[in-house]
Amino acid sequence: MKQVEQNGTARSNITAAIKAAWPHTIPVLTGYLFMGMAFGILLQSQGYNYLWAALMAVTIYAGAGQFVAVGILSSPFAPLSALFITLMVNARHVFYGFSLLDRFKPYGRAKAYLIFGLTDETFSLLCTATPPPGISPRSFYLSITILDHIYWISGCTLGALLGSSLSFDPKGIDFVMTALFVAIIVEQWRMPRNRIPALIGFFGTALCLVVFGPQHFMLPAMALVVLGLTMARRRMEG
Repeated sequence: MKQVEQNGTARSNITAAIKAAWPHTIPVLTGYLFMGMAFGILLQSQGYNYLWAALMAVTIYAGAGQFVAVGILSSPFAPLSALFITLMVNARHVFYGFSLLDRFKPYGRAKAYLIFGLTDETFSLLCTATPPPGISPRSFYLSITILDHIYWISGCTLGALLGSSLSFDPKGIDFVMTALFVAIIVEQWRMPRNRIPALIGFFGTALCLVVFGPQHFMLPAMALVVLGLTMARRRMEG
């Protein structure tokens, strides 16, 4: 009887944590559904069905990384190139992890999944949302991470299913990630105190584009941007 009561209490606590976290994740829901659908449609256009889309959403769970993976899958096998491109595209996640080390330390077995689920949007919510009274921070942050992951899996799978049932030209749909980052840069530029990352990204990329050309500028540009952000860290924090 005591075990049954404990299980019921645990389920009640989980339900309460999910209800508390859900309103914070609504903006992520709308974004992840549409971005995930774009990825699913793009992946399906390369001959991969919805099961592959769902599997990549579950195991990779990185928007930019998954869009890059579509191009890698349709290109000649080059594992080292794929490794470095993926690392550079998602290098920013390293800084997310460093900033949350102390917060995740007491969360036990949940820590591994919280680290895995650190996307841009989830990181933003974990840094700004606070658990309401009566909800443990561990359950609250875990609920946010799980909900965001479910949204992404749903969007990717739904997009692949739609892509297989509808006949249209998916050309240009991969521009959704470019459009997203352009919107982020514009929003960042509107904040005068936070223009350093945008300037580093713009001039670093322009320099590498001139030096290395349009076919080979990506890796050196990402490396230069990461180096620039690291060197400017103190000034940005100040």
